[in-house]
Amino acid sequence: MNTENMVKHLRVLWRTDRIVADIRLRHLLTGLGLRAFAALIAAFGLLMLELSAYFALVQIWSAIAAAAILGAVNFLIAGILFVIAGRPPSGRDIELANEIHGASIEALQIEARALQAQVSGAVHHPLSTIVPVLVPLIAIIVKSLRKTANESASATSAEARS
Repeated sequence: MNTENMVKHLRVLWRTDRIVADIRLRHLLTGLGLRAFAALIAAFGLLMLELSAYFALVQIWSAIAAAAILGAVNFLIAGILFVIAGRPPSGRDIELANEIHGASIEALQIEARALQAQVSGAVHHPLSTIVPVLVPLIAIIVKSLRKTANESASATSAEARS
């Protein structure tokens, strides 16, 4: 378990989420722009087609029937345009970003499991976490006791000589 690895994986996860969101936002903006442009062109084009179709249908049928038929055709064309504009993005970018996102999640889960194992090991065996700290501490205490014993022995021998 390494906190640097966890931070690295979190950064990768954050970046891939931003990339995925950016790709989706660009797709939505492109789709919205295409829809608006298609609506503008369709409005002008349909106006002219309807005008000519209306004049042609009025000669065959009544004015009411001609207007109803043209209205139904307009709804059909609008539906087709919205279906085309609403297609999901078909790019390798989103697939790659999703793969990296999945790998980041897996790496974070592995690091979290290692942390959990380390914490549960410390809870079940508290001495195993204290021993690495105690060994150097005991060595320092022994050295200081030897040093104190040597100093007191040399002080006693110096007093005996004088």
